[in-house]
Amino acid sequence: MRVAIIGAGITGLYLAWKLVERGEDITVFEKREKIGKEACSGLFSDRILEFIPQSRNLIQNKIDYTLIHFPQKTLKVRFSRPFLVMEHSELDHLVFDLAQKSGAKIVLKSDFNASLKSDFNDLLIGCDGALSQTRRDLRLKDPEFYLGIQGTCPEPRRGIDSNHVETWPTKSGFIWKIPRGGETEYGIMEKPETAKAAFEEFLEKNKLNLEGIKSALIPQGLIVSKNPTITLCGDAAGLTKPWSGGGVIWGLTAADLLLKNFPDFIRYEKELKSLFSPKIRISKLAKKLVYFFGFNFPWLLPKNYKIESDFLI
Repeated sequence: MRVAIIGAGITGLYLAWKLVERGEDITVFEKREKIGKEACSGLFSDRILEFIPQSRNLIQNKIDYTLIHFPQKTLKVRFSRPFLVMEHSELDHLVFDLAQKSGAKIVLKSDFNASLKSDFNDLLIGCDGALSQTRRDLRLKDPEFYLGIQGTCPEPRRGIDSNHVETWPTKSGFIWKIPRGGETEYGIMEKPETAKAAFEEFLEKNKLNLEGIKSALIPQGLIVSKNPTITLCGDAAGLTKPWSGGGVIWGLTAADLLLKNFPDFIRYEKELKSLFSPKIRISKLAKKLVYFFGFNFPWLLPKNYKIESDFLI
């Protein structure tokens, strides 16, 4: 089969790598001229090593818990599996090399237009991110969008050994602080219309001056194509965690479901909905409840929690 994968992010490259190893003829089309997601916190549970064992060499720091600072109470949330701090762009380049070495064809600076579609009439996989053109070509609705903004500032070397992150809930999202060795990252995930103002207010209040500020849209809400020859995976399908916006482990989990069912896209989408729909509903409800009590009745919340790192349940 000739298979086109649209988008050379980590999910598209992972699929290319694994499908070529199984003997498929894979071409990845990427509209940008370079590989590597730049606007991302790069915080992944240690499940990343199960998908990409070679990524062990990219680890910058290990995170065991987070402190959630509500106005009148701080909660300590331990993770069932530690989170690993890595540079997302370095992880993308690693999987790019693995895909290329396996024999996948990767075409940069290429829009997948009508003339190319005639050459790839077997199967098409849309891994083209939050604003997926594949999803729009299928006339599917967009997921809900949040805006992520991040930057870094120098920190004393003691930050190298910090084993926790800190977060400050906002109206619909949160502000984060992640130790990255000799520097610290600050960022926000919030509704696009309020993210910038809320982040600037936090930075001014805490007298922080950030460098290298970047931003990106974060999609939330599972979207499936119901098309036997065209499907979606990763951010294009809205697969990010409702409580954190992280999408790499969810995207790779979906990719493994696709690999398991390939080339039956309909069966893949049924299993995708079966796995993720209840997790999305429950985690959205859990987030609403924690925010409601955290802002209004914080004394009713216990100070210590332990959660499953990627799925809550």
